[in-house]
Amino acid sequence: MSRTYLDWNATTPLRPEARAAMIAALDLVGNPSSVHAEGRAAKAIVERARAQVAAAFGADGADVIFTAGATEAAALALAGRGLVCAGVEHDAVLAWCDATLAVNAQGAVAVPDPARAAVQAANSETGVVQALPAGLAVTDATQAFGKVPFAFSWCGARMALIAAHKLGGPKGAGALVVTRGTDVVAQLRGGGQEMGRRAGTENIAAIAGFGAAAEAAARDLADGVWDRVAEIRNILELSIADIAPSTISVGKGAARLPNTLCLITPGWKGETQVMQMDLAGYAISAGSACSSGKVRASRTLQAMGYDEGLAASAIRVSLGPDVTTEQVLRFADVFGAAARKQTARRAG
Repeated sequence: MSRTYLDWNATTPLRPEARAAMIAALDLVGNPSSVHAEGRAAKAIVERARAQVAAAFGADGADVIFTAGATEAAALALAGRGLVCAGVEHDAVLAWCDATLAVNAQGAVAVPDPARAAVQAANSETGVVQALPAGLAVTDATQAFGKVPFAFSWCGARMALIAAHKLGGPKGAGALVVTRGTDVVAQLRGGGQEMGRRAGTENIAAIAGFGAAAEAAARDLADGVWDRVAEIRNILELSIADIAPSTISVGKGAARLPNTLCLITPGWKGETQVMQMDLAGYAISAGSACSSGKVRASRTLQAMGYDEGLAASAIRVSLGPDVTTEQVLRFADVFGAAARKQTARRAG
């Protein structure tokens, strides 16, 4: 049975550019902190990747601090700051912030004091894109980076979290991007790496892959690749509305990521949908991948005002550039047939 991967917000396939950069980096023997020729060669790889990520992220006049992923970047940015956020944030942010900010039914967050707040650039489950206020303390840009026009220099935040595997880089590589001069207290200590703000020998291969992926992602965005993805996502959304009219499309009237569709079919548990679609050859999710496997209703949807039953009946379908119209139409047929059967079962 052929399979169709529709879970790009969880992680993306590794780009060939990233793979090539990683393989080349693996041949280097030097430690980037060493001053001899081998060490300088390794350091050059890290600094090239730093420049690539900064350029792709529009981070002029900023520092890129490499981490093991966005979760570590969140801890580095948020620990001890006492910031507030909304319940729609990723668990990596919610772990450090008080979820007291209000969210409306379209997923928009009200931010009365940006300097004391963390607000995501785009939601991983619903795809809703936020209008970030000036002076914002922190933004989680992991889902927005590479999919929608975004530049750290004009986004309004002092710090931003990003991850390589959301745009075709390797898992286990991320960064905290900060406005130059922003105070960051190291959480990992013991060495002077990353300007003294993140100790530990750099993962050169992963960092090299991150840089190459970021550069390629910026090209794709400029070339309109994600505009075409949005067209296919819209075809899928319309098809499901026609085939399964009882299914709710979350955030349909809001600005969204071009690839994301969050669907609620009342009474049909999200984890059940994931299993049924998996058996049919489709990889989807019941929410953020970091929360999958935990049988609970979506915190994001409940923050938006959906009751627990509806929030537990949601799935996320997230596309990538290699997903075709034919594939999503076949998915719509399979999903729609199962949704109609579920609706009939409830009615009977």
